[in-house]
Amino acid sequence: MESRELYQDIILDHGRKPRNFHKMDHPSHFAHGHNPLCGDRVTVFLDVEGDKIKDVSFDGRGCAISTASASLMTEVLKGKTLAEAEELFKAFHAEVTGGEVPAVEETLQDDFERLAPLEGVKAYPTRVKCATLAWHAFEAALKNGATGATVKTE
Repeated sequence: MESRELYQDIILDHGRKPRNFHKMDHPSHFAHGHNPLCGDRVTVFLDVEGDKIKDVSFDGRGCAISTASASLMTEVLKGKTLAEAEELFKAFHAEVTGGEVPAVEETLQDDFERLAPLEGVKAYPTRVKCATLAWHAFEAALKNGATGATVKTE
């Protein structure tokens, strides 16, 4: 099987059966994300203790890419420190926007590679917003804590 087909299968699988797809009862942080161009909406919930992400989940509705990205994001961020999460976000964002991808710590390499199925969106600028929506909501959640926030990708 070609890697492109494998990547499509991974995106479809996460789009149809997203992991960590539920509203968290008592999040320490949360934020809403909205992409007005296509209607994708996501809420990211975090349970942060100290500098560690104990748990992360999401809720909402969107296209397969948006949902798959949120699902993969929750899988790789769970258990990470805030610094590790920021490093993954920067590398992922650079990868999907066609920017220069910063070096990722060796301990995070496997997690970064798990996000590879989404790298193909860089060829479709409107789809980049779908792939990054949950990540921007994640960042807004970290900045705004339990008060919540709303971010729009336009």
